[in-house]
Amino acid sequence: MSEKLTGTVKWFNESKGYGFITRDGGRDLFVHFSSIQTDGFKTLKEGQKVAFIEGVGQKGPQAEQVSPIS
Repeated sequence: MSEKLTGTVKWFNESKGYGFITRDGGRDLFVHFSSIQTDGFKTLKEGQKVAFIEGVGQKGPQAEQVSPIS
């Protein structure tokens, strides 16, 4: 099982359904709305803290199993 990481939402475009998360102490990772683990409308807000697993998508590293940290 992959290690859960934390980071901050750099930006997220609700109409396009994707954005980027800056990993704590690391690089930016792509995030798609389908990877967000919440009920209802799946979106993220700029500056929001999140937990996630780093995976690899078609275009490189991406955040998966993303969940907001309260």
